[in-house]
Amino acid sequence: MAAPTPEPGVPNAPADRKQQILNFVDGFTIETTPGSALKIPDYREHLRPGMTVSVTFLPGSDFADTVTTAKRLKDEGFKPAPHFAARSIPSRAAFEGYLMRLQDEVGVEEVVALGGAVNSPVGEYESSMQLLETGLFDKYAVKRIGLAGHPEGSPDISDTGLAEALTAKNAFAERSDAEFYLATQFCFEAAPIIAWDKVIRDAGNRLPIHIGIPGLATLKTLINHAKACGIGPSMRVLTRQAKNITKLLNVRAPDRLVSELAAYRANDPDCGIARVHIYPLGGLRRSALWIYAVADGDFTLAKDGWSFKVDRDIE
Repeated sequence: MAAPTPEPGVPNAPADRKQQILNFVDGFTIETTPGSALKIPDYREHLRPGMTVSVTFLPGSDFADTVTTAKRLKDEGFKPAPHFAARSIPSRAAFEGYLMRLQDEVGVEEVVALGGAVNSPVGEYESSMQLLETGLFDKYAVKRIGLAGHPEGSPDISDTGLAEALTAKNAFAERSDAEFYLATQFCFEAAPIIAWDKVIRDAGNRLPIHIGIPGLATLKTLINHAKACGIGPSMRVLTRQAKNITKLLNVRAPDRLVSELAAYRANDPDCGIARVHIYPLGGLRRSALWIYAVADGDFTLAKDGWSFKVDRDIE
């Protein structure tokens, strides 16, 4: 895609581009799964204490594993943000039991409430809005709640349904004491994200966006994850590369995506993107090394002024 055009009067020298990137990734968050936690002896080997780490809930999982992982993260100095997948919660009693155990054993201030990637609900809940309307997040002192945002649509919900849900989420946020934000799936291309932000902004969205960025991974890994998650238009970026690359084992970094979104946020004062969320698709170690190098400014811009390469050994 063509590089975003800076607004008149906005500096666009390489030094300014680097600062845009530094500003953009500042305060980034990352996620983990209970399964991957079993392979990580100590999160402090890869992450700096104090950061927010989301704990994904996968279909068929046991919420007890979510609690165990969240407790471990808290004990190691992190801020866990467990996921609640509505379609995987069997009942209101189970939902309240999850929250009660989570707060009794861990104590969390932030969660992510999602519909969940299952075709048929196991209980009475189909959407995150239904979870919100129970009032249980308020009852158990949850202060920040991430809700799903869909820059490229959803295989499970129509565009009209997504628009109605976003309106409902904004309305709920207005009458709640909690802070809300939109947590998106990972994307590979800036254009669909920028277009989506502008569309939902015009439709009245006021929830800050935590944009999903794929961490350092092989092209093959990214394609497999994208297919599994139903990622839309930006898939063409990867499939186009796959046709031209004989070896899919090369590590791919989301440098241009980060650079272009950073420029968009710097040049548009109404940009809704507030934070970067890293999906460590190729493993936590590599993704963490890469994003910390970027956050520390340890990278060099390419001659095109958009792509960049970190100056640390990621292998």
